[in-house]
Amino acid sequence: MRTRPFAALRPRPDLVAKVAAVPYDVVDTGEARAMAAGNPLSFLHVSRPEIDLPPDTDPHAAEVYAQGARALHGMLADGTLLREPERCLYVYRQIMGSHSQTGVVACCHIDDYAKDVIRKHEKTRQDKEDDRTRHALTLNVNSGPVFLTYRDTSELDRLIAAVTDTPPLYDFSADDGIRHIVWRVSGDTAAWVDSFARVDVAYVADGHHRAKAAFRAGCERRAANPHHTGEEEYNWFLAVLFPASHLRILPYNRCVSDLHGFTAREFLARVRERFDVHATRRAAPEGPQQTHMYLAGKWYRLAWEAFEGDPVSVLDVSVLQDRLLRPLLGIEDPRTDTRISFVGGIRGTDELARRVDRGRDAVAFSMYPVTVAEMMAIADAGQIMPPKSTWFEPKLRSGLLVHSLD
Repeated sequence: MRTRPFAALRPRPDLVAKVAAVPYDVVDTGEARAMAAGNPLSFLHVSRPEIDLPPDTDPHAAEVYAQGARALHGMLADGTLLREPERCLYVYRQIMGSHSQTGVVACCHIDDYAKDVIRKHEKTRQDKEDDRTRHALTLNVNSGPVFLTYRDTSELDRLIAAVTDTPPLYDFSADDGIRHIVWRVSGDTAAWVDSFARVDVAYVADGHHRAKAAFRAGCERRAANPHHTGEEEYNWFLAVLFPASHLRILPYNRCVSDLHGFTAREFLARVRERFDVHATRRAAPEGPQQTHMYLAGKWYRLAWEAFEGDPVSVLDVSVLQDRLLRPLLGIEDPRTDTRISFVGGIRGTDELARRVDRGRDAVAFSMYPVTVAEMMAIADAGQIMPPKSTWFEPKLRSGLLVHSLD
């Protein structure tokens, strides 16, 4: 796959903790407004610019994107963001409790995205694509990186290890306690580019909409440029590439608001017809081929035998959908049915019990996390994972390194 260094827009080191922000798509407008309150340097003013406009503003109005451009230009004008004078690569480490993951920040080519050298496992929504494409074209930047992964290679491991033994460019802990460390790789980066060229494929772990929007923005710039040569910066998009062994996937749990006309006792009886069911005190499954169900104040272990099938059909979330959610609870399409909701594993299993105990939901399902190998197998097969199957944590911070399309 193709990578190359880039001349980043990046925060002044003494301001980095104030600038760096959560990705735009893990918070809604209200949450973003609250997080950025009292902090004019937060990159949320760039990535979620509607927070600086009246509450009744249409989040997709032209004024929203213009406001984002004003915020970005203001941060450049006052020196909050600096322009790197040369093309560099970066090494980015995140530490969350006992977990650490270290990746390379580089630009990847939009043609590799189109040709499936960069493989996907999720469908994207048109409205979300449109939003981030317009955001990129109006602001002239990739404001947030795409989270990519690749199968570990010893040569890239050696390059990364050599850099992380040197003093970092940034080292700070965010409000949520996650530590972020960034090293700059300047000068001769040929060994890095050559090493990535020997990586056959990479995978979008998180950020499918950002990736598709970057591809679309590049294509639109190509079409509008009668002197297009292929060397322009808009042919590339911002990514952080992590070795697969570094990643941690948390479960994506399910809650359903009602029992589709069953009483709790009737529902449990129907579930017993389809699964091996036992009461348990454990809220989280200990392995695959099982889910733990919270119903009427009690946890139950639902288990089944492994079976042969395509990479999607054998996923635990697929079995739950095919054997229980659809036939018993009437959830035909989990992407659109408002009776089902999804709870990221970072919130823990206590959240599932709380939602049922308080009457917000009638039943909850605690899942065993999907593995990186399963995700890769599905992408290699050209298939799409069921919605809300993977929750990657920690999330990449936006505003640390920004890629200009010119």
